[in-house]
Amino acid sequence: MILIVAGVAGSGKTTVGEIVARRLSWVFADGDDFHSPANVEKMERGIPLTDADREPWLSAIGIWMDQHLAAGTAGVVACSALKRHYRDRLLTGRPEAQLAFLAVSWDNDEARVIARKGHFFAEPLLASQFSTLEMPDQEERVHVVN
Repeated sequence: MILIVAGVAGSGKTTVGEIVARRLSWVFADGDDFHSPANVEKMERGIPLTDADREPWLSAIGIWMDQHLAAGTAGVVACSALKRHYRDRLLTGRPEAQLAFLAVSWDNDEARVIARKGHFFAEPLLASQFSTLEMPDQEERVHVVN
């Protein structure tokens, strides 16, 4: 079983994912760790990622999922999965995977991102997260958590 914890930057993906993984004694991976140095540099400079930038990142997360599924190791991965086709890509062909999408308001998210220290995601990118976001709507194996 793989649980993907998704949502915009600052929604609590890592915090929730770590708690769930610890309580279930599952492996945890943070999607931030799958970004290339070039992607991290872009975000540090306040430049939003494109679909082309996200392609190798999604592939790397998919490989991690496949390795754990093949080994029979349950895991949790935090990953923004902002667009439906990103979620479809991560779930298709992986019936043992589920996705919990953490829904958060702009105001709450902005406060969290501003308060966060030492993270490469810059507050000016928040608008791009919400403009990219395609909220899940009756997607199979996608559960919205408010």
